[in-house]
Amino acid sequence: MSKTIVAVDGPAGSGKSSVSKQAARQLGFGYLDTGAGYRALTKTALDAGIDLATVGEQDLVVLFDYSISTEPDNYWVKVGDKDLTDAIRSQEVELNVSKVAAQPKVRSFMRQITRSLAANCPNEGIIVEGRDITTVVMPDAKVRVLLTASEEVRLGRRSLDLPGNGSLEAQLSDRDKKDSKVVDFLNPAPGVTLLDTTELDFEQSVTALVDLINH
Repeated sequence: MSKTIVAVDGPAGSGKSSVSKQAARQLGFGYLDTGAGYRALTKTALDAGIDLATVGEQDLVVLFDYSISTEPDNYWVKVGDKDLTDAIRSQEVELNVSKVAAQPKVRSFMRQITRSLAANCPNEGIIVEGRDITTVVMPDAKVRVLLTASEEVRLGRRSLDLPGNGSLEAQLSDRDKKDSKVVDFLNPAPGVTLLDTTELDFEQSVTALVDLINH
């Protein structure tokens, strides 16, 4: 039996990471946070003093010895033997990741990594979430979902991830504007199901995603 691939896209603060991870737990699937790869690359470039606008021109294979867990209950992110699980969630990385992710060569490189990780996941299925997953990275996924919510709700959810950020609204808006230049994550492409969680709590959102996968 072929592996069940579930692709989940959506704007920042939509809840796609937490909802996807919990849905993976319930289904016994693997879980892959593709955004972590871009964040880890950004953190690596920052630490190395590399101009973020030129990351795509660097020798990525040498620079980026990347690995990530696909187990939802044992999540970690590493570059070489360095654990970056917490470091990639810093405000510095949050403010700079779009500069790296916007580069075509970087996206092509990460696309290859994503497909390899999904293919080699030992579970019978895997939920892969992140930007352009439903259209570019995993266009043939069995289930493709655009998970979204109103900006007000997304801001509230994001504030839980990044407490104490007075400029959160401006940051979220800026991140969406930058990312929207690379991929349309607000309108579902043909064959992609729109899942609006504005009126749903976390558990309801998870149930809705699981139901779509099991349908």
